[in-house]
Amino acid sequence: MTATTTEIKGKEVIISRVLNAPAALVWDVWTKPEHVIKWWGPNGFTTTDKGMTVKTGGEWRFTMHGPDGTDYPNRIVFLEVVPQEKLMYQHSGDVDTEPVSFHVTITFENLGNKTKLTMHSVFASVEVLQRLNETHHVIEGGEQHLGRLEEYLTTTQKQLA
Repeated sequence: MTATTTEIKGKEVIISRVLNAPAALVWDVWTKPEHVIKWWGPNGFTTTDKGMTVKTGGEWRFTMHGPDGTDYPNRIVFLEVVPQEKLMYQHSGDVDTEPVSFHVTITFENLGNKTKLTMHSVFASVEVLQRLNETHHVIEGGEQHLGRLEEYLTTTQKQLA
């Protein structure tokens, strides 16, 4: 397994990982519901897709199911989509949930048969990031998120071979 690099700069969290898969596959696994529901979220979580349209102005609605049975409705609005290079989106809770909102830029750096994926999240303030990290473990969750992605990519590539 590849190490995850995490950097915290004030209200920003930057998590990077070099994945042993080409950018085209990493992009597909991140942007197609039939793949993303199999790995999305921290360890122990499952995800139910409620509709995904990956295009500028499109959105993805989904529910993350915690290991304790708690459901977390989520909404992502895609602000910029550059296939196999960049996804920029606003992530928030769905209607009637805690107002958790942050901006994310995902970059997919093509390294031949590998991809450097960087997830750059920006929160409203340092205090909001600290509160969300205390209540939802967003930093550790982000690291686990990329770990689950890598595990899924490894399994998927074996099935395609």
